[in-house]
Amino acid sequence: MLTLQNLTKSYGSFTALENLNLQIKPGEFYGFLGPNGAGKTTTIKMIAGLLRPTSGKIFIDGKDLDKDPAAAKNRLGYIPDQPFLYEKLTGREFLFFSGGLFNISHADLKKSIDKITDTLRIGTWIDRRTETYSQGMKQRISIASSLLHNPGLIIVDEPMVGLDPQSSKLVKETFQLLVENGSAVLMTTHSLNVAEEICTRIGILKDGILIFDGPGEAFKDFQEKNFLSLEEFFLELVK
Repeated sequence: MLTLQNLTKSYGSFTALENLNLQIKPGEFYGFLGPNGAGKTTTIKMIAGLLRPTSGKIFIDGKDLDKDPAAAKNRLGYIPDQPFLYEKLTGREFLFFSGGLFNISHADLKKSIDKITDTLRIGTWIDRRTETYSQGMKQRISIASSLLHNPGLIIVDEPMVGLDPQSSKLVKETFQLLVENGSAVLMTTHSLNVAEEICTRIGILKDGILIFDGPGEAFKDFQEKNFLSLEEFFLELVK
């Protein structure tokens, strides 16, 4: 679903990401970890088409993001760390606006909105202006808008920031359901306990280089080395 080939991003003499090679298949929940400045958000923004790579290739569901950006992005759902909403619109109006960007018919879009707002338990907030929303409700609407076109790949940048326990649990369950239904999820997070709980595979970046990639049982490697938790393993790698 996602293939990165020798992906590199440089700013003058500084290399934020160096020759990243990565493949994420449908049904995988990939946790993308690393200290601040490791290159995680840079990678996310290049996949989302917000930054151009210095070199390398990005393929989303086999479509070259550089050569066919519209087709590639049509298979992508992007959830930033801070929800961006038009605050004078209601949640429903914002979702109709977002769905219209993907040329979804009005009838199909209405069905998708009803289904996803029910899954995310948005309730009557759907018809209130988003300026009245809590951080958790803003995040739910942001997630809903990214899923309306049924993307095969969802990339998420720090989804649990500012969420209460109830919202955090709901967001995790939503992502897990997407993975169970065959989507691929790439999530950056500093919450190692969240990654340990829900991710099926872990990658760790340090100084723009992928220093660990654990397929399958993501935590088997650090358990065999007698680390008590993913946190201990992570801190040992990035020190």
